[in-house]
Amino acid sequence: MTRAAAFFDLDKTVIAKSSTLAFGRPFFQGGLINRRAVLKGAYAQFVFSLAGADAVQMERMRRQITAMTTGWDVAVVHDIVRETLHEIVDPLIYDEAADVIEAHRAAGRAVVIVSSSGAEMVEPIGEMLGVDRVVATRMVTRDGRYTGEIEFYAYGENKAAAMRDLAAEQGWDLTDCFAYSDSVTDLPMLEAVGHPTAVNPDRGLRRAAAERGWPVLEFTRPVTLRSRSAAARTPVVTGTAMGVGAAVAGIAWYARRRALRVLPSAAPVAGPALSLPSPGRRRRPGA
Repeated sequence: MTRAAAFFDLDKTVIAKSSTLAFGRPFFQGGLINRRAVLKGAYAQFVFSLAGADAVQMERMRRQITAMTTGWDVAVVHDIVRETLHEIVDPLIYDEAADVIEAHRAAGRAVVIVSSSGAEMVEPIGEMLGVDRVVATRMVTRDGRYTGEIEFYAYGENKAAAMRDLAAEQGWDLTDCFAYSDSVTDLPMLEAVGHPTAVNPDRGLRRAAAERGWPVLEFTRPVTLRSRSAAARTPVVTGTAMGVGAAVAGIAWYARRRALRVLPSAAPVAGPALSLPSPGRRRRPGA
């Protein structure tokens, strides 16, 4: 049993887009939505990528999605997601996020995805990433179809409540746990742990992080897991044994040395050491 966990929001924290909106085209091709819905989804994705989503926008999106999915065949949705997952989502995974996930695994922590997107999409993504648990929105189904009702909405305080329940079940001390998110709507999630970090924060979260002295990281390099696997197979000078020893460092070191910009007003965070892969790539100018 692990003693602690690292909790990750999904959209714009682990992957570069909204996981829900990313499947718009496959859902259209599978006959679940019309062309107008695809265009609306593309516009919503554009707005989301620029400014994130505040509570009002999230509620509007929730209503639209539940209305749109009412009557959908559950099996068809599962099939579409699994058939297109690697094509749609794999290229969106932040290289830096994958590094942090691997570092937490190496430190013996469980990795949990906590996302307001539907479990039908988040669970396969979690499997692809190899995480331990997934917390996601669950829709009510009846006779193999969605009713349009929500059984559990993984949003806001609900995320923090689910984290507390999971920690009690697994025996984790939340003061020893980590959390990562991009949105001010996830303040309850971040405040639930002893080691919160803002990733690609929207304006509200950036301000909150500055006030609380939280580290701020910028993830900018979406890659495929396949490319990461290929890089891992390339011989390196250090070798595996040396690499593990040389990679031991704190999260503040990671923020300084991995081309991830720390908010100037944020104070250094003391806490458990976070083992990280040795930096193998040169920092991109302006990253």
